[in-house]
Amino acid sequence: MAISKKVIDRIITQLKKYQAILSGAKDRDISESDTVVIIGDMLAEVLGYKKYTEITTEFAIRGTYVDLAVKVDGNVRFLIEAKAIGVALKDNHVKQAIDYGANHGIEWVVLTNGIIWQVYKIHFRQPIDKSLIFEVDVLQANPRNAQLLECFGNLSSEGFTHSSMTAFFQQQQATSKYSIAAMLASESMLHALKKEIRKVSANVKVEEDFLKSVLQNEVLKRELVEGEEAKQAADFLKKALKAANKPKQKAEFKIAPELSMPVIASTGS
Repeated sequence: MAISKKVIDRIITQLKKYQAILSGAKDRDISESDTVVIIGDMLAEVLGYKKYTEITTEFAIRGTYVDLAVKVDGNVRFLIEAKAIGVALKDNHVKQAIDYGANHGIEWVVLTNGIIWQVYKIHFRQPIDKSLIFEVDVLQANPRNAQLLECFGNLSSEGFTHSSMTAFFQQQQATSKYSIAAMLASESMLHALKKEIRKVSANVKVEEDFLKSVLQNEVLKRELVEGEEAKQAADFLKKALKAANKPKQKAEFKIAPELSMPVIASTGS
């Protein structure tokens, strides 16, 4: 859904305010509990949630309390795992948060130390998996950055819906640096690159395997073609291309002789 100008203006104004607050808190190296207080204030003032009814620190999952949860009309929208402002966020931190979400069927998790915000989508499959869909350094970011506003707008009280978050996830997935790297090394792109090289010099003959090797080993950063994120992007591209190439079903009216009335038959295009 489109984020209203009122919500956008609030996010911009409040992020500017909290850049100063977070900078001072970082200089003082405040504790985790004090960091949680600031994060709770940001959920209220930046994202528009009601501080005393929609933001809770008393949300238990299997006997363990998460740091914060945003709950509206009885439904948990997302969980927040918080760390002290001076703590660098690590993979084991998000594992704990993902476990919280997976155990309660909650799809969205935020990991933050107040300055760095990471938004994750949980994939409910075996084994449980997750995708990082957005990461921002609030101190370094321009509050007017379109991608930041889209993410915070979708997380906001007014903008959050499961469909809007899913659409944002799909957009981020399709345009991530890992997905773009996977696309560049895809069969269709290599074929196009081969044609472009022939335009430059008709006498040059190259094989697509050679071009793929050059791209992956000399042009693209190693992190973009190796590791879990690169594997996820390659799997995503493979599934997306398969779905795009799948024959679409179209409705066709035929007459059933025994009924003498139209029935709908589905045929491949």
